[in-house]
Amino acid sequence: MAGAAATGDRDAARVPVLGLTVLYDAQCPLCGFLRDWLARQPCLVPLRFVPAASDEARQRFPELDHAATLGEITVVGDGGQIYKGPAAWIVTLWALREHRPLAHRLSTPAGSRLAKGAVLAAAKWRGSHANGQWTGSPGNAQWSGSPGNGQWGGGAYHWGDGWRYEPGSGWTYEPPACDSGACSTGPTR
Repeated sequence: MAGAAATGDRDAARVPVLGLTVLYDAQCPLCGFLRDWLARQPCLVPLRFVPAASDEARQRFPELDHAATLGEITVVGDGGQIYKGPAAWIVTLWALREHRPLAHRLSTPAGSRLAKGAVLAAAKWRGSHANGQWTGSPGNAQWSGSPGNGQWGGGAYHWGDGWRYEPGSGWTYEPPACDSGACSTGPTR
């Protein structure tokens, strides 16, 4: 789970993480609910929450693709480390006192597949609950709104592995065509 980028004089791969900034979609009810849940958890590493693509996010992290941070969870370490997707979820759990052992299990090859599945499930939920809001107290929250209307801020997922996600219809799998006979049998990533 090494960092992907570093700032000026700090090597992100060797600098310990002393704080994390979680960029979250402020227009997404699930993201807001998770932000509130994370904020209530005892932390071993402090978490800071900044709305994705906000003026504050653009000012603090000018090197990021801010449109992409609306569609994929992004966490930035205080040493310049950048975590996206499943790695972002894992490093956020790693920062929590009660969930660090789970983060260690999810950082294994088998665990990372589970983490990716959780991220994909969250993306599907976001797409199906685009217009609505959580009401009530955190311990007694209820969702109000109609699923499937509007956009959640992210876009569609298309990759060469045959999986695609459309916010209006969810996940589908179509094996890549091999009409030319020059299809790769190896991994697509």
